[in-house]
Amino acid sequence: MRQFVSGNLNYSSWSIRPLLVARKVGLPVEEIIVPLDFPETTAKLKSLSPTAKVPLLIWDGLEIWESLAIAEFIAEWAEPGAVWPQDAEARAIARAVSSEMHAGFAAIRNACSMDIRARHPAPDMTPALEADITRLQSMWSGLRAKYGKGGPFLFGAWSAADAFYTPVVTRFRTYGLPLTGAAADYAAAVLEDPLFLKLEEEAKAEPWWIKYGPDGRSSGYLKA
Repeated sequence: MRQFVSGNLNYSSWSIRPLLVARKVGLPVEEIIVPLDFPETTAKLKSLSPTAKVPLLIWDGLEIWESLAIAEFIAEWAEPGAVWPQDAEARAIARAVSSEMHAGFAAIRNACSMDIRARHPAPDMTPALEADITRLQSMWSGLRAKYGKGGPFLFGAWSAADAFYTPVVTRFRTYGLPLTGAAADYAAAVLEDPLFLKLEEEAKAEPWWIKYGPDGRSSGYLKA
């Protein structure tokens, strides 16, 4: 059995990172969505995942959780250069910035939950959020300048680093956050990429909603 288990494509940033990698290289898996934040969600995930969380890749009896680990598994399955840059230096930096995304940027995560299909007012610009935006602006511009020849993405050709930053790019659009220069051009390239456009259409078509409030998260079904 080969399955990729994810949460809602519109909201689950952890899920879509390795899912984009899997789709980019044509990994032969059945995609399963478990809608998040419903009463039955936890029980469903416990029946599938050792962590009761998404994403999860099930591959011939092997269960692989955590988005970075899934991306690395796919990189070993795929042709060299399909997931990470072929150049050793660029590949090391691509892994570094992907790990930084995996572990960091708490302010923008907390203030700007991913919601691909929606548009929300910009949150209060706290020092922590401003620092995250400044770091992303500088990182994206710097990577484009040093490694971006040969394509519109962070390392020129598409790589897993772009998959890891796609949910952040959508946040800039959803909340109208500022980007300029090469960083803005990079964000535009991500949003215009066919890989993302397919995901965006699927997110728009999902029947579920999630809301974030002072009492926590709630969920439900959109009206027909």
